[in-house]
Amino acid sequence: MDDEQLGTFVSWDYVVFACLFVVSSGIGVFFAVKERKNPSSEFLVGGRQMTCGPVALSLTASFMSAVTVLGAPSDVYRFGGSFILFGVAYTFVVIATAELFVPVFYRSGITSTYEYLEIRFCKGVRMAATLIYILQTILYTGVVVFAPALALNQVTGFNLWGSIFATGIVCTFYCTLGGLKAVVWTDAFQMVVMVVGFMTVLVQGTRKTGGAASVWEVAKNGNRLDIFDFDPDPLRRHTFWTISVGGTFTWLGIYGVNQSTIQRCISCKTETHAKLALYFNLLGLLVILVCAVFSGLIMYAFYTNCDPWTAQSVTAPDQLMPYFVMEILGDYPGLPGLFVACAFSGTLSTVAASINALATVTYEDFVKQCCTNLSNKASGWISKGLCIVFGVACTTMAVAASYMGGVVQAALSIHGMCGGPMLGLFSLGIIFPWTNSMGAAGGLIVGIAMSFWAGVGAFIYPALDINTRPLSLSMEGCLQANSSDPTSAVPPSHLVPTTLPSRYSLCHLDPTTLPSRYSLCHLDPTTLPSRYSLCHLDPTTLPSRYSLCHLVPTTLPSRYSLCIVLYSLCHLDPTTLPSRYSTV
Repeated sequence: MDDEQLGTFVSWDYVVFACLFVVSSGIGVFFAVKERKNPSSEFLVGGRQMTCGPVALSLTASFMSAVTVLGAPSDVYRFGGSFILFGVAYTFVVIATAELFVPVFYRSGITSTYEYLEIRFCKGVRMAATLIYILQTILYTGVVVFAPALALNQVTGFNLWGSIFATGIVCTFYCTLGGLKAVVWTDAFQMVVMVVGFMTVLVQGTRKTGGAASVWEVAKNGNRLDIFDFDPDPLRRHTFWTISVGGTFTWLGIYGVNQSTIQRCISCKTETHAKLALYFNLLGLLVILVCAVFSGLIMYAFYTNCDPWTAQSVTAPDQLMPYFVMEILGDYPGLPGLFVACAFSGTLSTVAASINALATVTYEDFVKQCCTNLSNKASGWISKGLCIVFGVACTTMAVAASYMGGVVQAALSIHGMCGGPMLGLFSLGIIFPWTNSMGAAGGLIVGIAMSFWAGVGAFIYPALDINTRPLSLSMEGCLQANSSDPTSAVPPSHLVPTTLPSRYSLCHLDPTTLPSRYSLCHLDPTTLPSRYSLCHLDPTTLPSRYSLCHLVPTTLPSRYSLCIVLYSLCHLDPTTLPSRYSTV
């Protein structure tokens, strides 16, 4: 595909994407009309008459956000198919939630998960846990909206602020009108959109790469199928133990004691339906997981000889999937829009579930404690008002995330930092009957402190490549696709950067002989946007991801492009460079 056309949305893409929002809003209106005569007290729990089918689809859609749709395939692309081992963790998590946590919450007759903490311990523990949940959910939800919107914007040109505000407005709209029933049925619809979007990418990607057998062979040769690594080192990123054991406890904090999950389970008409919803949800999780992993393998097979990340066609791993989609589906109007709808289905379902859960815990844990004699009508209006308040809060957080820089990753990590202590708190109350409120409060404080110590430390001091072990990526085919004679690809031309497409930096080259996505050197850095690769600069003044010249190569991580990569290396000893870099 022509590089100038890559990353361009057309009208049909916007139409397909808009249909997602129109249908989601329509479901909210439908339930607002249908349930208008029912008691307002049932607004947040769906009348406790939900069946297992839609609840199962809703649970799957809510916890497979756009972060999963975009992030999981790129993880497989870079680190291999061991991501599939999360299926083991999902299985353990669902069994533990269905057999241990849900029966306790369902039989207690509670609406807010944190009511259990007051029954078991004391009111102070309940309030502390509720405040922690509200903070972490707002932070997480805001980033879940912003991060995929930014990735899609940078690759496809899809309007960033339009998508953020549309997500916030539509989710708030149908949550406020239809309550939990609207959230559940909209999630079910969005789950279908996610699967259809993934299947479109799988089918077209497999066709483009020469068939399933070819994908499998390329992935095998690239070590992407080395799944089972039983190294006991807990510092390693992806091994059987870190994923199956660590993943189990991570997801158990999200599934087993999370208000969003439990609220939908206790909305079921019977405890049996609640358990069946979780087990059917497991099937949905495994389907999405398999789709994401195979998307990553197909993407690797497609780019096996010309990695777009190393070539700086994309600036972040999360952009790999939308970049791949635009390349294989860009010639088919509407299909890129379908994939974007797939990604935003994950976002919408996550945001809607969060808004509904936040409104519920705030009403149950704070409003009802202060105002004990509210009428059904007043309860309904307050619940709807809380949905609006938290819808605005989550959207505002998404806007704020655009100014947070590296803090975005920290905001995502807070979700995990809080999940462990909260899981420990509920497990303490359920499994150990002799514990008291002092022990619970002390454990929560120590758990939060230790989790933040580890989480902030990991943020400040990222894991080394020796622990993450990214697999090799090649750019050899990039050169071959444009010139069989390497020396003919580098005639001097002294180009003025302003004459080039705004996102590309090319120098001393004839641009007609090169893909415009390659960044080369010898440009005046003052004339280029800061995100482009710059040369002849003091490396200490630049972010480490930029390609730099005139440097001692041993001081640079192997994954960084080192200036005129693929064509010539400036002032470097090529023998000291990673094998995938070629010299002229």
